[in-house]
Amino acid sequence: MKILVTGAAGFIGSNFVYYLLEKHEDEVWALDLLTYAGNLKNLDGCKDNPHFHFVKADICDRENINKLFAEERFDIVVNFAAESHVDRSIENPGIFLKTNILGTQVLMDACLKYGVSRYHQVSTDEVYGDLPLDRKDLYFTESTPLHTSSPYSASKASADLLVMAYHRTYNLNMTISRCSNNYGPYQFPEKLIPLMIHNAQNNIPLPVYGQGLNVRDWLHVYDHCSAIDLIIRHGQNGEVYNVGGHNEKANIEVVKTILKILDKPQSLITYVTDRKGHDLRYAIDPSKIQKELGWKPKYHFEEGIKETVDWYLNHQEWLDSITSGAYMEYYQRMYGNR
Repeated sequence: MKILVTGAAGFIGSNFVYYLLEKHEDEVWALDLLTYAGNLKNLDGCKDNPHFHFVKADICDRENINKLFAEERFDIVVNFAAESHVDRSIENPGIFLKTNILGTQVLMDACLKYGVSRYHQVSTDEVYGDLPLDRKDLYFTESTPLHTSSPYSASKASADLLVMAYHRTYNLNMTISRCSNNYGPYQFPEKLIPLMIHNAQNNIPLPVYGQGLNVRDWLHVYDHCSAIDLIIRHGQNGEVYNVGGHNEKANIEVVKTILKILDKPQSLITYVTDRKGHDLRYAIDPSKIQKELGWKPKYHFEEGIKETVDWYLNHQEWLDSITSGAYMEYYQRMYGNR
């Protein structure tokens, strides 16, 4: 098959490209606009693979997207392309609405026009809002109402609704996956785990929102990729699948775990003013994908976080190359006076 992966130079997209090339003989087209979080270095390991092709493009550019679809006639489109950082969405919501909603529309229109067999939308558990910290019995299921808290999650929920509307109105063959917090190689260091690893390595204070009590369900990116691969090949048309790791951890617990692995003191932790509208707890019920598609996560958090820390320690040049310039200016805006 010929598969288009959008947002392919980002964190999860690049990991998915590697997964496809390792597991299958498909022709994989990687598309990315190469904004701040899209890094071609993330794809260095597959650039010599004859089944790999890269194209720089904006999913909002209808003319170029249509031209690409007309030339290549893709069988499957997997859309990772999205602005994804909550803090940046609070700072500048407009770009999130454009990329995450209008870009999704452009891709789906192209899928309909050029006969793509399956469109898959990569979404997030953040579309469900949050759960109370004192109700460990509650989980997000595929039927949980959408209840967003940030411009980012609202843009992703809007895209999900648009995808489902295209399925009903235009008979678009589609699936949606909603995942919990991912971690692993190639994650841009604005997100919690790579940020804490980078700062701890360099003995820089580790900024933790509030008291660090917000809980997330951590999913290794490899397990997320394996789930999406199953969905695009065997998932039912029109269905939504939740993907979670059953690894619930408070943010402060994750930070302390990283410090312990790196043998760094907890005195590096610095509590900063909490994020606006900060969700309390995310927890995914992945029983649907487990029962229907036989998916099981490979990683427990304790194993996965050690492997992740080792990856960043062994890829210092990669980390250094993206933690300078504009990133540092952003970092100062986010944490410098909090």
